[in-house]
Amino acid sequence: MDGKCRDSLKPGLLIKIVLKKHQRTGVLTQGIIEKLLTKSNYHPHGIKVQLTTGEVGRVKEIISDGK
Repeated sequence: MDGKCRDSLKPGLLIKIVLKKHQRTGVLTQGIIEKLLTKSNYHPHGIKVQLTTGEVGRVKEIISDGK
């Protein structure tokens, strides 16, 4: 699953994001969603989220549903 639709994301999910500084290289960072930052329901580059670590980036992959 990818992270382009806000409906498929919620706090507590384990995901992979791309940080702004890694957009060119595509290096992904794994973490748990703390809050959703993108207000629209869809974004072609991925919904922007903040992880529990404080890092902010766009969702590229959903790993688990947090259950």
